[in-house]
Amino acid sequence: MTFATDAVVRVKNASIYQGEHLVLRDVSFSINKGEFVYLIGRTGSGKTSLLKTLYADLPLPLGEAQVAGFEVHKIRNKDIPYLRRRLGIIFQDFQLFFDRTVAENLFFVMRATGWSEKGKMKRRLSEVLMQVGLDSAANKMPHQLSGGEQQRIVIARALINEPLILVADEPTGNLDPDVSEGIFQLFQEINNSGTAVLMATHNHRLLSDHPGRVLKCEKGRLLDSVHDVFSFRNEF
Repeated sequence: MTFATDAVVRVKNASIYQGEHLVLRDVSFSINKGEFVYLIGRTGSGKTSLLKTLYADLPLPLGEAQVAGFEVHKIRNKDIPYLRRRLGIIFQDFQLFFDRTVAENLFFVMRATGWSEKGKMKRRLSEVLMQVGLDSAANKMPHQLSGGEQQRIVIARALINEPLILVADEPTGNLDPDVSEGIFQLFQEINNSGTAVLMATHNHRLLSDHPGRVLKCEKGRLLDSVHDVFSFRNEF
């Protein structure tokens, strides 16, 4: 398989495991800088395991993967934080500190990823909150925000280090349709600014309203709409 020279993700002949269980075999694909890609498949088909492998939360014992310039298949533990600084990871369940303000949540991530100058931290805080449309939320507690607003804070957190790609696992899964559409529009704006997006989703409406490239986990294999023909129905 030949990979594009501007790929931010390259995976070749990879076996994706969850513990000792093989969930996907012979996985090969690439995602270019600035590309938007959906990841679909039934529950348990391997979507989350694939995402976790890309950001080195799960090991990659067989095959190769290069993500944001790091060789994930042979990455050392001490280098994993540096890989994750090049990515923006977005979870369905938010994973915010509910005993801290929005600003304190974001400052925590900044300090954990090497930021130290208070002036630069405050400027970056303002920038990412403005980017997600919540520039007045810095001093609020997460419980004072709606579910959609909390997800926007999670996206702001993921944008802090100007990632090459956002890896999002069901980012609209806990949101109603109208709020989901707003969150998706935000992802599109981020993507249009040059950041690649890989979004796992069960939301068929998004694919219907916003067609794009799709990776599909099915029966232990990863299919790609670029060269495979498959149905999106019955996968949500």
